[in-house]
Amino acid sequence: MRPHFGYSPPKSAAKVLQKIRIRKKIVKKHQSYWVLLFALLISSMANAKVNSYVGAYANVGDWSLLPSQSKYSASFGVAGGLGFLYEMQAGPTYSQTRFLLDVGVGVHGGWTSFNQSSSAKMPIEKIQHDLDGDEFYYVYEIKDRKDQYTNLAVQVPLMIGVQHKKFYMLAGAKVTANLLTKAHTKANVTTYGDYVQFDPHYNMPEYQFFNDLPIKKKADASLNLNVDVSLEVGGRFGLVTDAVGYDVPKRKIEYRLAGFVDYGLLDIHKDRGLSFFTAPDHYNAEEAYKTTTMVEGLEMNDLMSTSGFAAAVKNLVVGLKFTVLFQLPEPGKCVICRDAYRSSVRSGRGGGMKYEE
Repeated sequence: MRPHFGYSPPKSAAKVLQKIRIRKKIVKKHQSYWVLLFALLISSMANAKVNSYVGAYANVGDWSLLPSQSKYSASFGVAGGLGFLYEMQAGPTYSQTRFLLDVGVGVHGGWTSFNQSSSAKMPIEKIQHDLDGDEFYYVYEIKDRKDQYTNLAVQVPLMIGVQHKKFYMLAGAKVTANLLTKAHTKANVTTYGDYVQFDPHYNMPEYQFFNDLPIKKKADASLNLNVDVSLEVGGRFGLVTDAVGYDVPKRKIEYRLAGFVDYGLLDIHKDRGLSFFTAPDHYNAEEAYKTTTMVEGLEMNDLMSTSGFAAAVKNLVVGLKFTVLFQLPEPGKCVICRDAYRSSVRSGRGGGMKYEE
């Protein structure tokens, strides 16, 4: 029999390949839209007056992390950022409508927290024995858990848009790379003995049975690279000097105040394969008497580092942004042309001055 060199992938692999093909088609479709948009922008700027600006911006807003397929609701917190940008404005010379192209770099930081009011119980599976030989299950009950994250990241925005009179709008993408993330987890733990022959025993520190004992943990965490789609809508200020009874030229400085929304396209949940809690798998009755102020061996891991937290976590920031722009100088027409002046002096004609019309 001739060997069969063909390969038929399993059904699971075939599904994965099918999803990859679908995603490639979607990406190609979106790429064509972006290429068309940039082509229209470039064609409109070909015969337009172009001005360049540099500036700085500051923003502040509400920062939420949105877990999907999770028992946890969205987090709530505050975020802010500072950065620098370059903007190109293009449009007909006397038109009040202009196209905008922005690119910049900034630092983004904030804190946000997940709150869980419900309790989670975790018993040691094996039957334990106290000093009297009585059998019981040692149970951990975690309540009022709070996972707070402090984050610092670098952000690169790329935006295109339009302005008309005092109104402007920008839309585009922001790439965010994590620099530093700290997790602070705290909760109250109740431990008790679920006895086989008796009612449960509570609040006996000599047995390490505690009621609402606070536990805390600080640790390093991390977030995946993120890409946000962003929309910014606002107004422009400082366009002309104060009225003095006659026409005055526009200033070289422009101010903006806008509202913005950033929504993440990628999953920033960085699964480190950890469990929600880490606890000993046995109870030592003799050691329990020695430590009556803490639960031995119990630790919590922050939610964003665990595998069972959510299928995906998306980023959402809603806030206000202030921008100041400085127009870069433009090369003007020749007023005193040095080359013409020098040539005229050499020829003995003198002069060499030319004036703008």
